[in-house]
Amino acid sequence: MTDVPPPEHSAATDRYHRILAVLRRRGLMIYGGIHPERVPVPGVANGTLLLIGTASTFWDKFCAAPEGTDTSPDPIDRYSTRVLTALAEQLQAITVYFPFGEPPYAPFVAWALASGRAFTSPSQMLVHDEVGMLISYRGALHFDEIFALPTPRHTRSPCETCVARPCLATCPAHALVDAGPYKLAACHDHLDTPQGAECMASGCIARRACPLSAGAGRPTAQNTHHMRYFHRP
Repeated sequence: MTDVPPPEHSAATDRYHRILAVLRRRGLMIYGGIHPERVPVPGVANGTLLLIGTASTFWDKFCAAPEGTDTSPDPIDRYSTRVLTALAEQLQAITVYFPFGEPPYAPFVAWALASGRAFTSPSQMLVHDEVGMLISYRGALHFDEIFALPTPRHTRSPCETCVARPCLATCPAHALVDAGPYKLAACHDHLDTPQGAECMASGCIARRACPLSAGAGRPTAQNTHHMRYFHRP
């Protein structure tokens, strides 16, 4: 961490909340922010980087959009690209990044961990301080100015005080194990069986079991859509 003075907390703080208000009208929210001059991260050297993810209203906004009703591939990625590209211009961001598409890939996992709002769970999947394991980054906006960011609510991973660790205990495929690695083949094999129907219909049992995942407010239909894309032929 380098010795860079923190931003003023007047107009700078207002800047953050104005951006958040605009994002929420699109079904999005800020999953975290970074000042790269204070917390060095790969890919970005200065200004303010905001990590953008789905809010509880995302599914309704998406379903009402053209991408939500057409039959072309990757509708959520296309929606995210269209909306965040337009918002980057509206909000005067200098760059917009996406966690999908063609390589080279933006280092979203490194950014997430550096934000202080996402942590590595016992299963090695990311867990977010507000939406738990139903975490879904849709993009990142890079601004050239430095403006104030809210202090993360946790100084240590919330998993450290989670005794039950349902992210490990509830996986019916035993694909998530302590300290990893994630057993992808076991997960897909389970989803091919009748016993995998609940995960396919309602979303990953283990991810939903995380106590923080309730904060996502995610509708079942969104989980179902995700599983169909995850486990497609």
